[in-house]
Amino acid sequence: MIRPEPAAAVSPPGLLDRRLDGLGVTLHGDAGTLRVWSGAASEIELVIFDGDDLDWATDVIPLERGDGHVWSVTSPRLRAGTIYAIRVDGVHGPGNMFNPRTLLVEPYSRGLASGGYGDWRSVVVEGSFDWGGVGKPRVPWDRTVIYEGHIKGLTKTHPDVPPALHGTYAGLAHPAMIDHLTSLGVTSVELLPVHAFVSEPRLLNLGLTNYWGYNSLNFFTPHAPYATEESRRGGPEAVLREFKQMVRQLHEAGLEVILDVVYNHTVEEGIGGPRSSLRGIDNRSYYRQDEDASYIDVTGCGNSLNTATDAAARLVLDSMRYWANEVQVDGFRLDLAATLGRDANHEFTPEHPLLRAIVDDPALQDAKLIAEPWDVGLGGWQTGNFGSGWHEWNDRYRDRVRNFWLSDVDYARRAGTPPVGVGGFATRLAGSSNTFSEQRGPLAGINFITAHDGFTLHDLVSYDVKHNIANGEHNRDGADTNRSFNHGTEGRTSDERILAVRRKAMRNLLGTLLLSAGVPMITAGDEFGRTQRGNNNAYCQDSPLTWLDWQHAPWQRDLLAHARRLIALRHANPALRPIRFARLGEHTPSASVMEWYDERGETMSIERWTDASHRTLQYAATSTPEVEELNRILLVVHGTETPMDVTLPRIDDVSRFVSLWSSADEAPDSEGEEIAPGAVIGMPGTSMRLFRAE
Repeated sequence: MIRPEPAAAVSPPGLLDRRLDGLGVTLHGDAGTLRVWSGAASEIELVIFDGDDLDWATDVIPLERGDGHVWSVTSPRLRAGTIYAIRVDGVHGPGNMFNPRTLLVEPYSRGLASGGYGDWRSVVVEGSFDWGGVGKPRVPWDRTVIYEGHIKGLTKTHPDVPPALHGTYAGLAHPAMIDHLTSLGVTSVELLPVHAFVSEPRLLNLGLTNYWGYNSLNFFTPHAPYATEESRRGGPEAVLREFKQMVRQLHEAGLEVILDVVYNHTVEEGIGGPRSSLRGIDNRSYYRQDEDASYIDVTGCGNSLNTATDAAARLVLDSMRYWANEVQVDGFRLDLAATLGRDANHEFTPEHPLLRAIVDDPALQDAKLIAEPWDVGLGGWQTGNFGSGWHEWNDRYRDRVRNFWLSDVDYARRAGTPPVGVGGFATRLAGSSNTFSEQRGPLAGINFITAHDGFTLHDLVSYDVKHNIANGEHNRDGADTNRSFNHGTEGRTSDERILAVRRKAMRNLLGTLLLSAGVPMITAGDEFGRTQRGNNNAYCQDSPLTWLDWQHAPWQRDLLAHARRLIALRHANPALRPIRFARLGEHTPSASVMEWYDERGETMSIERWTDASHRTLQYAATSTPEVEELNRILLVVHGTETPMDVTLPRIDDVSRFVSLWSSADEAPDSEGEEIAPGAVIGMPGTSMRLFRAE
């Protein structure tokens, strides 16, 4: 791990300097106060616009410089609904990009109005809302099952959601969607970016849009196009109210709301890109640059927010505080979080003041904090290296599980023998103790097999290579290494033998995800096998390709039934969701004591662990409960395509195994069968089976 000299890091007192409190517009009585930070500005003006004509400036008021480089003005013209912008001038030189004629979005704006592409105004939002006594669900981490989805894609074609609500915040809160989520059993909805964003000119020239939304314009304003037409007509206040109503209704159903937030870069792109906000306010302080003022781009998006400066770090912290408290969201998944943890030398450190401030902030104590633990810069891959309080997307888990069920099987078909055995897979199944420290435990890892970025579950078992021609980049975009396997033919097929094997592969992948130690994340639509026809980078596809299709074939309904059964089994069996890693020979509360057996029911030997041809495993986990009943499970994993007889192990105090689930079943129907220890069961090729040990 790269650790900078202590002097290179931003000091916590600077980040938490009280002089940086109250930035943006604060309403009080019959007036409002605007506070803007800029260390290099020589002049800042507040420009107020007519409510109906965004080109008609009705007043220009200068701001005064105060302590801590904070500029401010108090005016009765600043009130709820006021449309405004700021203009900033300063000393011109390397790193500065001032233009006193450019109208800029104020960074702490709670609302935005658009006069056309690239022509934005800030809007004062009062923001009051009656929460009706509805609080946050506060789902414990060990019971958390995350469902990652896109606001528009979730409901755009849902037949039971009224057309006026399709693709909106209100649509997600509709009873039809809440019923799907609660019956599935997920606890937390993780939304792709909902901060105001715009599409890059390059995409617009191709007739495409930035569908995913990883191109933030402002960190405080909800994306207006996701609101209903009625709310959009009502303006930013109504859009924010619809968003809060969505949060309240999901909370009433016991569902958490986690936001995927993009603080690592902004819409302003590289030098020569639009000057819409931070670049025109204090370019040198807000964006990472070399001494010659060249941007240091560790995000691949043209610029990188410089969280080594107090103002930029505080902007992120204040945005998170706002959404967690004023909007009542339950957590955050920080996109390219390694960027936010880079110091003044542009090196990652887990003790970065911003990362620690987020964890230690009393205003964020109940928030779920999830890091995407990488970026594209030097030293950017940091999985397992974030500090206590952080949870991380576990790409090591993703890759190993895909390998075991897909690319290893493909390799074995070609070479006659698998490339590796079951050891690495078992480590991921048991919580990735080789990635996350004992102090952080298995819940530090967010396990996932698919995400918005990459193949869907269906496409993972149906395509060997990406098919991204529609993205306009000659199939150069998107990952080339997918660890996928088409099982004999590329894409669509009518061959029932291939289709049956693909369906089983999906059940194996879902079963592994939902029966592993750690926190599982499901990508929306994977529960019923949606396809993107082989596109593994559909960020620019706002079409039926990316919208969930709610008309399902019988096999999709069967897969959905498997997903529901697996999530219910996870909730019912605490041995599957340990909070801590067990210690050999010690009693560790809220851990799972794990024992490993081979297909003969014998304790796994070192030779069996390291034998590449040995891919059958029996995994027994016994809980060490603090608040729940004692629980013990047995999971049988068979990772080759040749069927095998497996002898169930003889375990002290276990008189029977009760069948709970099998991936070999087209529809879940293996519940309740009782089998004695020492009995022999037949395991079909590449399959799993779960038992409760009694």
